[in-house]
Amino acid sequence: MSTTSPRRILVTSALPYANGAIHLGHLLEYIQTDIWVRFQKSRGQHCYYVCADDAHGTAIMLRAEQEGISPEALIERVSDDHQADFARFGVAFDNYHSTHSDENRYYSELIYQRLRDKGHIATREIEQMFDPQKGLFLADRFIKGTCPKCGADDQYGDNCEKCGATYTPAELINPVSAISGATPEVRSSMHYFFKLPDFAEFLQRWINDDHVQPQIRNKLMEWFESGFNEWDISRDAPYFGFEIPDAPGKYFYVWLDAPIGYLASFKNLCEREGIDFDSFWQPSSDAEVYHFIGKDIVYFHALFWPAMLQGADLRTPTAVNCHGFLTVDGAKMSKSRGTFIKAATYADYLNPEYLRYYFAAKLTSKVDDLDLNLDDFAARVNSDLVGKVVNIASRCAGFVKKLGDGRLSAHCSEPQMVARFIAAGEGIAEDFEAREFSRAMRSIMELADEANTYIADKEPWVLAKQQGRDAEVLEICSVGINLFRQLMIYLAPVVPAMAEQARVFLNVDTLDWESRHDLLVDHDINKFKPLMQRIERDKIDAMIDASKEDLVEEAKLKQAPQGPLAETPIAPEISFEDFAKVDLRIARIAKAQYVEGADKLLQLTLDLGGETRNVFSGIRSAYAPEALEGRLTVMVANLAPRKMRFGLSEGMVLASANDDGIYLLSPDSGAEPGQRVT
Repeated sequence: MSTTSPRRILVTSALPYANGAIHLGHLLEYIQTDIWVRFQKSRGQHCYYVCADDAHGTAIMLRAEQEGISPEALIERVSDDHQADFARFGVAFDNYHSTHSDENRYYSELIYQRLRDKGHIATREIEQMFDPQKGLFLADRFIKGTCPKCGADDQYGDNCEKCGATYTPAELINPVSAISGATPEVRSSMHYFFKLPDFAEFLQRWINDDHVQPQIRNKLMEWFESGFNEWDISRDAPYFGFEIPDAPGKYFYVWLDAPIGYLASFKNLCEREGIDFDSFWQPSSDAEVYHFIGKDIVYFHALFWPAMLQGADLRTPTAVNCHGFLTVDGAKMSKSRGTFIKAATYADYLNPEYLRYYFAAKLTSKVDDLDLNLDDFAARVNSDLVGKVVNIASRCAGFVKKLGDGRLSAHCSEPQMVARFIAAGEGIAEDFEAREFSRAMRSIMELADEANTYIADKEPWVLAKQQGRDAEVLEICSVGINLFRQLMIYLAPVVPAMAEQARVFLNVDTLDWESRHDLLVDHDINKFKPLMQRIERDKIDAMIDASKEDLVEEAKLKQAPQGPLAETPIAPEISFEDFAKVDLRIARIAKAQYVEGADKLLQLTLDLGGETRNVFSGIRSAYAPEALEGRLTVMVANLAPRKMRFGLSEGMVLASANDDGIYLLSPDSGAEPGQRVT
């Protein structure tokens, strides 16, 4: 047993927004974090895992208004739903709080006042977007337009998802209110800014000091070299959030108080459990603080957040661990295909621990995206957990019950093999520590293969039929049970519910990491019950079907005659000259995206071979945007442009429809963008 003092570790995941359900994309992060935390606790570290709902902002205010309830009632209901989802997936927070809390108000004001008193807050009049239909100033995420830096369309008002640039909403090109669709008016308003450039030298040191992964460091340095802007941290009333202490009618921008929610949730835990909060957050602290986040919010966590903490005389994170996005079957999660899967929907059909194991089997310390391939998912779980690990216990438990009355052999007949399994724990622990979960799972399954080979070679089921071999069979199966126990110790952070069932079966007090050194000899075990069932494909298919939203076709296509041509009235006859006026062209879909506020439309950027057109098409019910990009189609190129609420549509793509769906017309291979269809 180690005599080293336990490490003191605080771990957080990004705060889920209190305006929607948890889905599998979210769960990738929380499961990754939970596995790491459970491993630390298994090793005896003093590790705390806190989180909270991100409960402020215009979106929550508007949704509550739409539902006819208070924002407080909305965030309480969503928090209950979020916590229920996390619990079903074994995500075990030590504290789950809300950014709409007394603790968060206190620390938001404290950090702001310290920054202000040190001269790191600036004020100035800015031109701000105002929605004349809704009667409010628009928060950044409720304005869309063209990025002023790279020219990418359909970008939000605070940062560009394509090039990573940050800017003010007033800098957007052709802005549109995402709330009402109205063209915003420009009005002046006094705003408060955090002077991020004051911390340029500090941030350069911090970035280069191994606080982020190499890929993230490279991205941060790109932003660093392009220069920092001051960060707008205020929003005008009406706004659901905390009012800035010395600024009536001005509120902290949600992204200021969201990361402070980590401190607030931990403070809430400290008050309840008697933990010394300051010993974790003072600059000289020897405690460790780790943030697990998605790569899309690294700018806030690896630039603004450490700068705010540094300026407020608080310690900065030990590390910010970023992960990539989740795809399903090789593509972005899609509501139309049923692969945008909510946590609750998944749990209605499949064991959450299947997902925990599959994520672990694919997660590394890098920032790469992770693909949930549903066929591989079923095969991997069935092969590894059911076919390898559980199989060891199910093969051996019956013989122990029958030949030893449920009591293991009084000595271990394979001490060297068991010792190898125990020794392997050091390397597996190193992989867990480094967040190389995939490598750890491979090592564990190699051990499982070795255990199964041992049992298969010994053939206890054959020996059991031979007179006088009962003691030998019991020894073989007792070794098998000990090997199974080692595997479950290593897998416990990944599949905690299965591990708990195994602990009960093994009749032991704990499966913590150090317990692997203790052999089970002359030890009673309990009756074996199946620990995990195989994944059946029909359950996956049912989950996918349940995840598909009601598909709504564009009204014009819904009104089109359905069924075969013989049953469809043909439109009145036209002359060849009339038809010749229609200019049909081959077009390549360069970009496809959802249209904010439209249930039926996709926005297509069409390449006509040197010219691009913007077209809105009512095919959203049949196609996910990512499935269309790069595809050839046919468009009416000389159709008069049509002004729509969402923008100008400069043509029409050709599609057909029947009872089964909508079908975009596509030319054979070999066609080139811009060619005329004759």
